[in-house]
Amino acid sequence: MTNLFGEFFGTLVLILFGCGVVANVLLKKSKGENSGWIVIVTGWAMAVMLGVFAAQATGAPQADINPAVTLAKTFMGVYSFSHALTTMLVQVLGAMAGATLVWLAYLPHWAITPDKGAKLGVFATGPAIRDTFSNLLCEIIATTALIVGIFNIFSEPVAMTTPGFGPYLVGMLVWALGLSLGGPTGYALNPARDLGPRIAHFLLPIAGKGDSDWAYSWIPVVGPMIAGGLAFVIGRAIGVI
Repeated sequence: MTNLFGEFFGTLVLILFGCGVVANVLLKKSKGENSGWIVIVTGWAMAVMLGVFAAQATGAPQADINPAVTLAKTFMGVYSFSHALTTMLVQVLGAMAGATLVWLAYLPHWAITPDKGAKLGVFATGPAIRDTFSNLLCEIIATTALIVGIFNIFSEPVAMTTPGFGPYLVGMLVWALGLSLGGPTGYALNPARDLGPRIAHFLLPIAGKGDSDWAYSWIPVVGPMIAGGLAFVIGRAIGVI
């Protein structure tokens, strides 16, 4: 039970800081309004690092905070499928809770922000060019790079030379992914990161919000989950897991 709370709390922290930086950049009269993509990707990198620390501190030493990572570890035998599904559920719930806190933190800014797409963008990802195959492919490539990158960071040869630096290096990996592969789809990389806040956007009484773009919502869920299986195959093939 403690393990599940750690995954819930770690994902909450991930989304509080991650969606929080997007709100800071996109919402009207925020101090960070229009500060740009570099601020967003840097904030998300730090959000992942802080989410990992939060999960570890509250009883989840594995600190997945991402259903795609949990799925890859399930194929590795770390989880039973029932435990994996429960873990994924609490990750989504943690993401919903974190998104709700972002809504509350920026409460006066929603009503004065006319752009409904920007409001949704605080919570969920969306494509720069809407093309189903290309958007799905981008999420698969980026998330595979994430998970294989995590395997590399925690592989024995690397971990021996960088003891204790794993969470910082994962944050740098997410930073690099945002800079390099984030442009086409906003780099969800994490089904809980997108689905939980999207559900929160749908449920919360956000002033002047539009629809939650459910037509696109399956891509940042299915793409990363496919990547979880693909990353497992690649990790085994290259000998890092």
